[in-house]
Amino acid sequence: MPKLYEYFGLRIYFYANEHEPVHVHGFYQGRESKAELVIENGVVVGIRILPVAGMRPLTGNALANFELLVSRRAEDIVKKWIEFFVHRRPVNVEIITRRIK
Repeated sequence: MPKLYEYFGLRIYFYANEHEPVHVHGFYQGRESKAELVIENGVVVGIRILPVAGMRPLTGNALANFELLVSRRAEDIVKKWIEFFVHRRPVNVEIITRRIK
């Protein structure tokens, strides 16, 4: 399960056995949600935040941080997805220590 980002306690991962569409999972204090990237003609045009079966979803600031991080890093997430799932290369975790605006 490759970790992509850490952001003020929020952790963003791919599961190693993922499937399309491109999406990431966000974890914070025992809660989990996923963000599915909507891609048209190779361009990210939207993001859907979805619950994960059997898990309590992210709420409050954790959810807001998850949505913000995914929206700001959407193109990078797609690149990391291709690196990991298509080219079978490892991805490096990015620890973000400044607030994203």
